[in-house]
Amino acid sequence: MSSTPAGKHAGPGSASNQPAVAETTYADRARTLLYLNRIGTLSTHSRKQPGFPFGSVMPYGLDESGRPTFLISTMAMHTQNLLADAHASLLVTQADGGDPLGAARVTLVGKVARVPESDVAATRKLYLERYANSRNWVDYEDFGFYRMEVVDVYFVGGFGVMGWVSAPEYSGGRPDPLVESGPRMIQHMNNDHAVALKLLAHAFAGTESEEAVMTSIDRLGFYLRLKTAEGPRGVRIAFIREVSSPEEARSVLIEMVDQARNR
Repeated sequence: MSSTPAGKHAGPGSASNQPAVAETTYADRARTLLYLNRIGTLSTHSRKQPGFPFGSVMPYGLDESGRPTFLISTMAMHTQNLLADAHASLLVTQADGGDPLGAARVTLVGKVARVPESDVAATRKLYLERYANSRNWVDYEDFGFYRMEVVDVYFVGGFGVMGWVSAPEYSGGRPDPLVESGPRMIQHMNNDHAVALKLLAHAFAGTESEEAVMTSIDRLGFYLRLKTAEGPRGVRIAFIREVSSPEEARSVLIEMVDQARNR
């Protein structure tokens, strides 16, 4: 199964009388999840127990292509495992995702090797921007930068949302422009604009609701969890145009609410 196309339809919860609602690709969602988080589980091949995986809690950096980078010591068991067998995987899960089986997660499969000397300066800069405390040990003789060359990616966005993403698709993806501002926007909409969310659900998803809660937002639209007379349901609503910043998202939401009120 390949990465979901940008025009992937909303799920069964979307209103049947509405056009298909575009969603971001699995590649973009995987890149966003990795950008947003800082810690993953690195699985290597055990030297002590051949044939068994060995899991390690692992801070990671990211280069511009989304390749994970690691600052690790040759004394660490996972590093010794990698030096014997470079094949590895990195699992990253959505932080504070509630039900862990319903939360987003991504597994990157690839080969991990020492970063070439020509790339160390750039790798170091990006890594230390994420982990300033690493300055305390980055220059220790036994520490070095390693990088995963991604071979394949498996993304799970929640129940029933999953699929493989090829390495080129993943490399060509991008973190969503609302990745950092999204949680604040969601909180603001839910706390201060609950009535407006019900209007949006009615006007743009054709659904009457007793309660509407925004659960996620991205450059193409947002999801609402609705409480209806028939029971709970989820809908996706597309923005009237793609946004590239929090300011644009706010402007578009205001326009959409005005349109909903005038319908």
